[in-house]
Amino acid sequence: MVAVTGVAALVAGACGGGSGGGSKAEGATPPGASSAPAKGSGGRPTASPKQPIIIAFGGDTHFEGSLRSRLASPKTALGPVARTLRAADLAMVNLETAITTGGTPAPGKEFTFRAPASAFAALKGAGVDVTSMANNHGMDYMEEGLRDTLAAIKRTGFPVVGIGKNADDAYRARRFTVKGNRVAIVGATQVLDDNLIEAWTATGGKGGLASAKDVPRMVQAVKDAREGSDVVIVHLHWGQELKSCPLPRQQELAKQLVAAGADIVVGGHAHVPLGGGYMDGKYVHYGMGNFVFSSAAGQTASSGVLLLRVQDSKVTAAKWKPARISGGLPIPLTGTAAAAETKRWNGLRACTGLKARP
Repeated sequence: MVAVTGVAALVAGACGGGSGGGSKAEGATPPGASSAPAKGSGGRPTASPKQPIIIAFGGDTHFEGSLRSRLASPKTALGPVARTLRAADLAMVNLETAITTGGTPAPGKEFTFRAPASAFAALKGAGVDVTSMANNHGMDYMEEGLRDTLAAIKRTGFPVVGIGKNADDAYRARRFTVKGNRVAIVGATQVLDDNLIEAWTATGGKGGLASAKDVPRMVQAVKDAREGSDVVIVHLHWGQELKSCPLPRQQELAKQLVAAGADIVVGGHAHVPLGGGYMDGKYVHYGMGNFVFSSAAGQTASSGVLLLRVQDSKVTAAKWKPARISGGLPIPLTGTAAAAETKRWNGLRACTGLKARP
């Protein structure tokens, strides 16, 4: 196994000179685009060599309250943490909001989130390459909000998983080629309000979210993603708010998805970080916590970026880059504060049943 310090060194190298803003993930192929192999000198297709890659994950993100005004400047909307996201070869967050300026708030919900389509520009400007919208706020503004969301996804071309015009679309993997690695990403939510499950869950004839409550469908989605892929990522919205240990249903679902072919299972919802580690040689992280979140305070302000090094289709190292949310933005920690928070994060693994190494 590559030492964790190797991740830091590789990321530092990827940063190059300066604070970012240039091209990143040049090998990434957006969904629907051609991914033809390079041709050798004889004109025959040759397989792209697979290089080690760094994948970055951030947690729950929205643009409520004071964060809304930051959408006016997409390149700086996520603040200083964007440097870490841009340095990775592929970066992903959970977008916990409907993308609409209209719609009707979902009945019975205390909190409903929405943002204009410029939220996608803000994610892109910060170096985020793909997001999941399968969560308990993805359809906060019901059917009209869903129509606006799907239209914004189509119009902007920003890669989104876990939501769609029907079940096939919502459960379908988005595929990328990153430095020769064929990566497939699936998104789904295990958290839905009881009174909204039927209305929000995508079906054969109705748009909505991919539900992880339908385990057979999730298992099939992972098996489908496995075909033709080197790395399969499953992003889940799961767990219990403010609970820093995984629920039995999270652990059981993780086992089923790893058995189906997932290489990485990661997600959030609890608003506090949970532990991560290895299960049967695959990497599972039970909760990323808040990331860009206007109401974060106290324990819910603990944040960070999870960096995974992938080589030859395996996660060979993991690193947590801790941050503290201030004014809704995750501010990276340094020095003794970072060391203490990293030690605390490693301790969260104790109740997960996961291993520190493959």
